[in-house]
Amino acid sequence: MEAVQISFWVVALLVLLAIAFDFMNGFHDAANSIATVVSTGVLKPQQAVVFAAFFNFVAIFVFHLSVAATVGKGIVQPGIVDPNVVFGALVGAIAWNLITWYYGIPSSSSHALIGGIVGAVIAKAGPDALVLAGVMKTVAFILVSPLLGFVLGSGLMVLVAWMFRGKTPLRIDRWFRRAQLVSAGMYSLGHGGNDAQKTIGIIWMLLIASGYAAAGDTSPPWWAIWSCYIAIALGTMFGGWRIVKTMGQKITKLKPVGGFCAETGGAITLFLATGMGIPVSTTHTITGAIVGVGSTHRLSAVRWGVAGRIVWAWIFTIPASALIAAVFYGLSLLVF
Repeated sequence: MEAVQISFWVVALLVLLAIAFDFMNGFHDAANSIATVVSTGVLKPQQAVVFAAFFNFVAIFVFHLSVAATVGKGIVQPGIVDPNVVFGALVGAIAWNLITWYYGIPSSSSHALIGGIVGAVIAKAGPDALVLAGVMKTVAFILVSPLLGFVLGSGLMVLVAWMFRGKTPLRIDRWFRRAQLVSAGMYSLGHGGNDAQKTIGIIWMLLIASGYAAAGDTSPPWWAIWSCYIAIALGTMFGGWRIVKTMGQKITKLKPVGGFCAETGGAITLFLATGMGIPVSTTHTITGAIVGVGSTHRLSAVRWGVAGRIVWAWIFTIPASALIAAVFYGLSLLVF
């Protein structure tokens, strides 16, 4: 009886740690949802975070749990995951998020979590314990999502410029200030749909490993789903202002029409990835779309030095969070 109680409390604490990561995901990635709409002056920061948080939560009613299934069952071989692996993965992801938040670097919470899982699993059982296809699909989208965001953002900007040729800048600005409310809502919907599911997936992984859910279940428990969507929405409401400044002001100067095109291109990318069950980075996606919009004016409109530092953060995210996770996996063996 004593062992069962200890096991329950370990699992409960890890679930709380996962929900804390989900809150931090919303806090860390709030900039992705609101940077463009704030920098163009369409919404004030306080209005924007509430707006984005609402659509983060509404995503619970829109998207199938395909991403949660990928994270929960498609990255690690059956029988490998245990509470120590989950602990290492979550601490690795949270630590990297805190480091990048402190320095105002828009890194990927998603890839920090995937890196954490990879690092903890390799520390326990070696690389053969990973499902290579699931890991490679996620890694491939480190390149695909920003490139697709870039193409869609720049393509939409060119299309809008052609459609509204001859119209005065004042009229265009007035139309797209309204339209940007729609595009920002769509992007926040995509953000909530993809990112909340990653934490749902790791909780599902933990519950299966600890015997509180069956491997054959087709869906995680309802309480895990609701908890994660509520946590990411609350995290977004608190916002990550250091990163908002980088995303909204330092990469390129945006007007409402540019913000609309960047958010719409990013939202389409997130909708496609979530539909395919691929955990992608909302940070990578919106950065690619913003750079795409800026490059349609002239290449010098993009501050490539800032963009380059962001890309370096992307490259280091998975190995850095994996290393931290491996260390904390080892330390956890001394505790539970």
